[in-house]
Amino acid sequence: MPTTTPPHEHIVKSYDEEQRRLTGEILHMGEIAVAQLEAAMDVVDRRDDRAAQRIIANDEAIDLLEAQVSHDVMQLALRGPMARDLREILAALRIPTDLERIGDYAANVAKRSMALNTLPPVPHATGLRGLAQVAAQLVRDAMAAYRDSDAELALQVRERDAELDALYTGLFRELLTYMMEDARAITPCTHLLFMAKNLERIGDHATNIAENVWFLVRGDHPLPPRDKRDESPFAGAPTARL
Repeated sequence: MPTTTPPHEHIVKSYDEEQRRLTGEILHMGEIAVAQLEAAMDVVDRRDDRAAQRIIANDEAIDLLEAQVSHDVMQLALRGPMARDLREILAALRIPTDLERIGDYAANVAKRSMALNTLPPVPHATGLRGLAQVAAQLVRDAMAAYRDSDAELALQVRERDAELDALYTGLFRELLTYMMEDARAITPCTHLLFMAKNLERIGDHATNIAENVWFLVRGDHPLPPRDKRDESPFAGAPTARL
């Protein structure tokens, strides 16, 4: 006689499949967020308004994905998860929110680039590239930690956010000095300051993702204190969205 699979095994298998699909959706969101960030920096370098407008329009795709993931998470939550599953559901609710904000900040950089394109080129714009590269790598590594349930990699991301803070503070001081030396640089450097702050905030959201991965894997095991090196006057202040 054929062997009959117990109903509870079907339920567990279905739940696991849904969880894998949900994880795939969140990882895809991460890929889009990083692509948006890299594209935004590309339009800054090329001073390309049309490409900047495409990046701003593409931000809606991340918003729609976040809404879809939130719906899928709630559907999964109704399946009666256990303790580890509850942590997965919490992470799946929180991480897409951070990815959506990362997409917003990338779009903000693209918007600022369009204003910057109406002004003469500023040599200090190249300093944004280093910030963006570190920020993008932090997001990539945070998503890799989520994909692999790697608490140690998540901890490394959290610790390396201090590197991004230090770069931001250095660029902030450089731009401020440039503005004091040449009044004509005030307007373009103000745009660059906001763009730099957006990139620094991306690192904070990558850190949030890393901390959620730590919680997912280690539960309530406490995290060590985090080193913060943003010494600019904007530290702790809300970031303008435009």
